[in-house]
Parts: sequence; C-alpha cells; structure tokens
Amino acid sequence: MKSIAVFCDASTGNDNKKTSKAFTIDKTLAQQKNSLVYGAAKIGFMRVFANGTLENGGNAIGVIPYFLKSKEISSDALTNLIVTKNMHDRKVIMCEKSDGFITILRGFWHNRRVFTDLTWGSLRLHTKPTIILNTSGYYDTFMQQLKTVVDKDFLKQENIVFL
Repeated sequence: MKSIAVFCDASTGNDNKKTSKAFTIDKTLAQQKNSLVYGAAKIGFMRVFANGTLENGGNAIGVIPYFLKSKEISSDALTNLIVTKNMHDRKVIMCEKSDGFITILRGFWHNRRVFTDLTWGSLRLHTKPTIILNTSGYYDTFMQQLKTVVDKDFLKQENIVFL
C-alpha cells in the first residue's frame, strides 16, 4: 500500500485512547512512506492525525468539499489539498487516491462511510480493504452487526478487517 484513507472526525470527542492510537498509526504510516488521505480539516481529530503524519515525515493529502472548507477550516500545512464540489466527489476522490481505508472513532455518520466502502468493494468498484479500528469498544455493536452480515453471506470477509 502506498496511501491510506483515514476517516475520522473534525471534533476530538472525549476519548484519549483514540488519540494515542492515532499517533501509533500515523507514525507507522509515515515511517513506511505511505501517504495519508483524509478530510483536510485542521480542527479536531482530523488535525491530530494529519499533524502526527506530517511531524513524522509523511505526506498528508486533504480532500474537502468547497462548502466545508470554511466550516472545518482546511489545513494549510498539507502536502496536497483537493477541493471538491460536494461530499460524493470527496468520497470518490478519497477512494481513488487510496489503497485502503481505516475508520477511527467518529460521530454518528460513520456508518454511511463504512457502508459505502464495503458496498463499493462488494460491487468490485475497488478491491481495497476497509479497516475498522475499535478503540474503547466504540464499534462493538456495529462490528457485531457487520459480522452477522458476513455470516449470512451478504458481505465477503475479505472486504473488511476488524482491529
């Protein structure tokens, strides 16, 4: 893999374990010469992850829709910033620019992003792994539901990795 799309939040929430886990991942990405592809914000958890990647010598590619650029305050320290027309174009470009996906503790709309990645993989629009990082048991019930979908043969196990 050369680049990993990380889906995380523009807020920090109140779980310190996720921050320490992010620095483990972003440092590893940077050391292995992988690029981070993410939502481009310089606030919240997105900022923590991007800064950690950049501070460890990695590349950070930000993708943000125009209407969010001022709300999420896009970072000016990125290796590359791509501004899109809308959220769908953001998802498409993030998929095109990455070799796999990691979802880290996020707000309520994380399900849509994960299901998009899994659906596109099932349809063979990509063959990239989707990794769900389960920090502090945040995704326990969500992961159980996804395991049931795999058990019922509606999703192939190769499309998803649970960590």
